[in-house]
Amino acid sequence: MARGFESKDVEFQQAEAARGATARRMLTADERDARARRQTLELTLTRARSELAAARSDAHRRMLERAIASLEERVQAER
Repeated sequence: MARGFESKDVEFQQAEAARGATARRMLTADERDARARRQTLELTLTRARSELAAARSDAHRRMLERAIASLEERVQAER
């Protein structure tokens, strides 16, 4: 009896996996590129914010603040 239940469970899991794979729409090359650009910008923004928190020099802080403002604008433009 347990063996039959396991088979049905495996069959259900396979059906769910297949359903999930077909439900997702494939991204176009342009969509993939845009997503990659946005992720790169967001990671760069995170790094710049981290560097700003650790910055000791006023000049370095100002440079990072300008860079962060520019990156934030670019992230908004990508959306």
